[in-house]
Amino acid sequence: MIDQLFVLAIACVVAIACALPGVFLVLRQVALMSDAISHAILLGIVIVFFIVKDLHSPFLIVGAALTGILTVVLTELVIQSGRLKKDAAIGLIFPFFFSIGVILITQFAGSVHLDSDAVLLGEIAFAPFNRFLIMGLDLGPISLWVMGAVLVLNVTFITLFYKELKLSTFDSALAASMGFSPVVLHYALMSLVSITAVGAFDAVGSILVVALMITPPATAYLLTRQLKRMLLLSALIGILSAVMGFFFAVAIDASIAGAMATVTGVFFLLAFCFSPDQGVLQKYLRLKAQRVSFSATMLLVQLLDHEGTDTEREENTVSNMIDHMGWTEPFVKQVVRHGLHQKAIIRKGDGLFLTDLGRELARSAMTHT
Repeated sequence: MIDQLFVLAIACVVAIACALPGVFLVLRQVALMSDAISHAILLGIVIVFFIVKDLHSPFLIVGAALTGILTVVLTELVIQSGRLKKDAAIGLIFPFFFSIGVILITQFAGSVHLDSDAVLLGEIAFAPFNRFLIMGLDLGPISLWVMGAVLVLNVTFITLFYKELKLSTFDSALAASMGFSPVVLHYALMSLVSITAVGAFDAVGSILVVALMITPPATAYLLTRQLKRMLLLSALIGILSAVMGFFFAVAIDASIAGAMATVTGVFFLLAFCFSPDQGVLQKYLRLKAQRVSFSATMLLVQLLDHEGTDTEREENTVSNMIDHMGWTEPFVKQVVRHGLHQKAIIRKGDGLFLTDLGRELARSAMTHT
């Protein structure tokens, strides 16, 4: 039971630590960079491991962090060369580093715990067994301490440089003119992402790092446009994904990291479909309403065009809308209902008649067209 609580605690801390810088990655449209960093750091871990021969050496974190920063620097250099676009540059650098790391593992570290499956998927269920011991005193899982420190670092950085990050994210030119350095902030943020990915790497693997760093912020982005609220929502969605993913994994006896990543995808899908402002359903309803509104305006122009003529009795009818306008009966009912709600038309049997407001709206539409 205690181990399960530690797993939940580690997962929640990792989720928050990953989600906070992830918000700025999503807003800066460099979300792929987190994927690049989380995979590229493998090469740094492997190289340093071959040097120190110790999986628990702190130098592994240093090597991984330096590799992550190197990935960012090389990617930026390729982009600045003008030969490749951002996505292509990322797609060139990180597979190169990651593939070398995987080759080194499979060829020279086959008998070591540092295997490619553990690197990709991780296994957070084993994280509580790697304890932090000081003079025989058990202080809990090392992963919880490491990610707790990373979380404090992330919160401190975002709190201290919130205005600068906000300004450089939304208007880098203005930030530069006010004396801020968007380039320095960018590299500082990427370094923070590298450190976060490295800290979470051993416990949850690269796939869950990417899932928690991108999907909760992307979900929050669909739900709000206020940065502070986006940060809070992103952290909350990350926590819910971790908790629900854990119990889902226990229920179906599956990978905990995989289940958590799946739940983040479910949250994103729900927001993508049902977000009040950005959801697919809301956009569909908005487009449908716009179509009805536009057709209702066309109806008013049609009625005004034939008002007072010999053809008014035949043209200005519901039946004519169906026969000659090419509208279906259900759609005609929606358009007429819209016109009645606007108090722009009056219906008498099959006939449709303009009100004074309807004539004004029709003349205004004809003037603007």
